[in-house]
Amino acid sequence: MGKEALDYVLVPLGLALMVGYHGWLLLRIRRRPATTVIGVNAINRRIWVRHVMEEATGKHAVLAVQTMRNNIMASTLLASTAITLSSLIAVLMSSGGCGSSSSSSAGLLPDAPLVVGATGAAALTAKFFAILVCFLVAFLLNVQSIRYYSHTSTLVNVPLLRRQCSRRVAAVDYVTGTLNRGSYFWSLGVRAFYFSCPVFLWLFGPIPMFATCVVMVCALYFLDVCDDWELEEEDDGERSGHGKKKNDAGQQQV
Repeated sequence: MGKEALDYVLVPLGLALMVGYHGWLLLRIRRRPATTVIGVNAINRRIWVRHVMEEATGKHAVLAVQTMRNNIMASTLLASTAITLSSLIAVLMSSGGCGSSSSSSAGLLPDAPLVVGATGAAALTAKFFAILVCFLVAFLLNVQSIRYYSHTSTLVNVPLLRRQCSRRVAAVDYVTGTLNRGSYFWSLGVRAFYFSCPVFLWLFGPIPMFATCVVMVCALYFLDVCDDWELEEEDDGERSGHGKKKNDAGQQQV
C-alpha cells in the first residue's frame, strides 16, 4: 500500500495542477485577452477576416483559401496522428500486452528506480487507458477544428457588397466566430497532446509524471502569456490622448 500511496497523491496533484493552470488561462483569456497569445490571435483573426471580406475585387480570395487549407492540413495531421496512436494502444490493450502475462504483472520496468508507484496489471491497464483517452479526445477536437475551418473557407469568400449595410457587421462577426471556433478546437486538441505527455510518463511512476506536470505548466506559462500587445495598446491610447490635448491647446491659443 505504501507504493500505491504515491499514485493516489502525486497523480491527482499533477492533474489538478494542469487543470488549474488551464482554468486560470481561460479566465485570463476572457478578462484580459490582449495579454494571452490565444486572445491576440483571435483579435488578429478578426482583422484578417474583415480585410479579406471587405476587398471588393476579391483579390484576397486565393490567399484566404490557401490559409484555410494550411489550417485544415495541420488539423488533419494531428487528427491522423491521434487516431493512429489510439489504435495502437487499443490493440496493445486488447492483445493482453498491458498486464495479463506473468512478466507484466510484476510491473513495468520493476528494476527502474523511478518506478515506485503502483506496479500491477490493473494499474498498468489504467495508465494505458488514460493515454488512450487523451488521444481520442485530441482526435475528436481536431475533427471539430477541420469542420469549422471547412465552413470558414467558403464563408470568408462571400463579398460584403452582396449584403445589406445593416448585416455586414453581423456577417464579419459570424465568419470570425466560425474561424475562432476552429482555432479554439485546434488549440484544445494540441492541449490534449500536452496532457498525454505526463500521462505517458506515468508508466514509469508517479514521480516523473508529477515532475513533468510542473515543468509543462512553467513552459506553457511562457508560451501562453503575452503582455506586449496590451502594452502597445496602452501606449497608443496615451499617445492619441496626448495628441488630442495638444490640438485642443493649439485651438484655444488660436
